[in-house]
Amino acid sequence: MRVMVIVKATKESEAGVMPSEKLLAEMGKYNEELVKAGIMLGGEGLHPSKRAKRVLFSGGKTRVIDGPFAETKEVIAGYWIWQVKSMEEAVEWARRCPGSQPDEESELEIRPIFSPEDFGAEYTPELQAQDERLRVEIEKKQQKS
Repeated sequence: MRVMVIVKATKESEAGVMPSEKLLAEMGKYNEELVKAGIMLGGEGLHPSKRAKRVLFSGGKTRVIDGPFAETKEVIAGYWIWQVKSMEEAVEWARRCPGSQPDEESELEIRPIFSPEDFGAEYTPELQAQDERLRVEIEKKQQKS
């Protein structure tokens, strides 16, 4: 199963405080372990929400809201995409994640990613073929860059 591990923002990450060299080294080692174990498929850190936008949809109209966003606990600071055997395995890997800045709480959220079988009969062979074409196109573009 694939999961998205969401790294929740903290006051410090939202303020643009960069991690220490020690934490960066620990995270690099952790990421190496994830890759060697065949768990990590991707992941990135994100800039603070002051550089973000939210697009809201309502009644057929859209509205754009500029960051920063007030509720830190609702903001994402980064993510990983992992391939694991179970949610329990994802939790075990998450428990090994290096901590954040000293004297700061941090939080990870683990969310399963939908797979084709989750959609049932509504996910027709035509839609599956379309998704496969898009996946191949994305992979080709990533290989070129």
